[in-house]
Amino acid sequence: MTYATYFESFDVKELLEQFPLDQAFTDKFKAISREQLRAEQNAMFLRCVARAWQIPFYQRLWGEAGITPEDIQSLDDITKLPVFGKQEIMASVEANPPLGDFHGWQDGTEAGNTPLVFHTTSGTTGRPQPLVFSPHSREVQSLLLARLYRWQGMAPGDVVHSVYGHGMINGGHYVREAVTHYTQALFCSAGTGIEMRSAQQVQLMKNMGATVIVGFADYIKKLADVARDNGLVPGKDIPVRMICGHLGRESRESLSAAWGGVELYDWYGVGDTGAIAGQGPDQDGLYLMEDAQYVEILDVDSGAPVADGGTGDMVVTCLYKDDIYPIIRFNTHDVTRVLTTPSKLGMNLRRIEGFLGRSDNMVKIRGINVFPQAMAPVLEEHSAFAGEFICVASRDEGGRDDLAVHVETHGALDDAQLAAEFGALLRQKLGVEMSIVLAAPGELAPLTGIEVRQKPVRLIDKRFA
Repeated sequence: MTYATYFESFDVKELLEQFPLDQAFTDKFKAISREQLRAEQNAMFLRCVARAWQIPFYQRLWGEAGITPEDIQSLDDITKLPVFGKQEIMASVEANPPLGDFHGWQDGTEAGNTPLVFHTTSGTTGRPQPLVFSPHSREVQSLLLARLYRWQGMAPGDVVHSVYGHGMINGGHYVREAVTHYTQALFCSAGTGIEMRSAQQVQLMKNMGATVIVGFADYIKKLADVARDNGLVPGKDIPVRMICGHLGRESRESLSAAWGGVELYDWYGVGDTGAIAGQGPDQDGLYLMEDAQYVEILDVDSGAPVADGGTGDMVVTCLYKDDIYPIIRFNTHDVTRVLTTPSKLGMNLRRIEGFLGRSDNMVKIRGINVFPQAMAPVLEEHSAFAGEFICVASRDEGGRDDLAVHVETHGALDDAQLAAEFGALLRQKLGVEMSIVLAAPGELAPLTGIEVRQKPVRLIDKRFA
């Protein structure tokens, strides 16, 4: 029996031509018109749709919505198709264990007859979701991230310290593949605090001369505190010059200062899709990788398209995934908005503000939508904030909702004035009254999971328990 190996399943030179790096990337998207880009997206989209019709998950999803193949003739018809998300994927897995029927691996078609790369999500919002990739889609995913890293300044000889998780989680593995396959940087897979203790990590960074850190902002900032606790000066004893990570709503100034004034670059993606957008050298919004991803912003409540400048759920179609697992209108439930100002770099790519919060982690308190992630930059305005917090939503017998914000502080835990000051800050910036509970530094770690999770928990919802 003969069959294709991983490396026989794609042509890397062809990938690099289709998804260029460095100067070829910027040259292309300074020259291309929006009409030309739309035509490229349309051709890729139709290939994805044709493949999706061969897969039971899409046959069921689209068939139940009354869609036929004849209804989708171009990218203009995409809004006729229903969106889906993790809930639908997990229902597919439940009905067809262990991997579900949302993919077409080994389904008898040429597209499905390839090796399979299998990982899962981290399970931040529930049971981990299976993630499957063909070699082709896996390499495009890695290539897109490497494109962003190289654009942001990662260079040959850099020592990259990664705090992404490994195990079954996709993130750490594909970030490693992006760096090792498509850059000439040295990659250190340190992982989270549970895979390699924080004190060991900062010593490794010193010994290896780490120049770049990649990962989630919360833990990267914590590592700076750990370094100082171990007698090391971030930016001097550990010569980090750049952080490329998921910055979210956290204060860029405080994170940069914690590491000695380093440059910060944000990028966004989810496990299913890979890199969707990232900051460029102008650090003005996150450029959508529109040669590979088609992004819609839809109203959180109605699902209707939102005009540029308005906030809504990011819904993503992966234009390069036309083999094992097409992804067409996947609702990330991550909230953002499209920027309306022109690119300072002259790039004909749309930009988003970045990750503003999760719509499925949003709390409506007395008619006001509150995103827990929005707390961080507000709390950081107070000098007593010790860097960690968690929100606890509850509902009293009368049906009134309350959001208690537990805040680690350098002040006394019984200081009513300090609690009032934090409360006033949040009320002023977010427009709703919230309770404040003061906590000692490190006290919230068992709740947030900051030591063991890629993404710390920011909300405990007790209203429906």
